[in-house]
Amino acid sequence: MKITPLKPVGLALIELSLYGDERGFFVERFHEERFHDAGLFAHFVQDNHSRSAPGVLRGLHYQVSPPQGKLVGVVRGAIWDVVVDIRPESPTFGQHYGVELSDMNGRLLWIPAGFAHGFCVLGESPADVLYKTDGIYNASTEGGITWNDPELKLPWPIANPIVSKRDQEQPSFSEYRKKAPKWALL
Repeated sequence: MKITPLKPVGLALIELSLYGDERGFFVERFHEERFHDAGLFAHFVQDNHSRSAPGVLRGLHYQVSPPQGKLVGVVRGAIWDVVVDIRPESPTFGQHYGVELSDMNGRLLWIPAGFAHGFCVLGESPADVLYKTDGIYNASTEGGITWNDPELKLPWPIANPIVSKRDQEQPSFSEYRKKAPKWALL
């Protein structure tokens, strides 16, 4: 397991070691001691699994209370995973990062609280996204930013995505800035 700190500040890319042969493979997806050695001290309290059809785009979502960090990976298919630093006090506020996560590339993305998160499905197969969170889901404090915000200019690699009505109606990044909550910086 190789853990690489990224910018925006607080993100980390985890590259897993896949052990395989003609029967299949084995992979260790989480190891608390290795995460702690890399400075990642999340205490996971919930696992989530979503399945999305080809062409689907979800996001950008965040949760304020309790703040929610996520360890995101893919167990079937491939996604383009995108995060935006939404912590106004952060030196990387408004910056984004994107990476392909798939069932074959052995990558996970650690997303601390204070980031908006979204992804789109790549290719012609559905994608199953499995993620651990360090905060229990709370619908009353979740928020979002529009996936195609003109200020953020996120480089989504698919044309004409399938986007839920809710995600189409999320506020702009400019609107978010006007009422942005305080986030703890790592």
